[in-house]
Amino acid sequence: MINKLDKELNFHHQALSLRAARQELLSGNVANADTPHFKAKDIHFANVLQERLAQTSVAGNTGLSTTSPSHIGNQKLGLFGDNLLYRVPLQPSVDGNTVDMDSERTRFADNAIKYDASITFVSNEFRNIALAMQER
Repeated sequence: MINKLDKELNFHHQALSLRAARQELLSGNVANADTPHFKAKDIHFANVLQERLAQTSVAGNTGLSTTSPSHIGNQKLGLFGDNLLYRVPLQPSVDGNTVDMDSERTRFADNAIKYDASITFVSNEFRNIALAMQER
């Protein structure tokens, strides 16, 4: 029972941390909409989440926390590792910027809604566990 709960909480922990990091990535794209030669970045959420879950299930924990890039165990640089993707613009800009504000706002809102839904789901799970413990 505890292993199942731990696995479920690990999934939500990884998903929420990736959603928050993706939100920062998308907001960075919006903030640089007028920066010449800025390349919009994003991730394929499902692939990155699957990779992170595979890493934690193999390691048995969430990984080492390091405070310096020279510490042992810091194999991948950045939160997304080599999963960072550059967006191909539908309509290229004259100054080389690949940020499309309409698509960025749509992705930002979609990610925010999914983040809120995940928080609500986790909150309901804890409420159900608390109710189950009270009924015994």
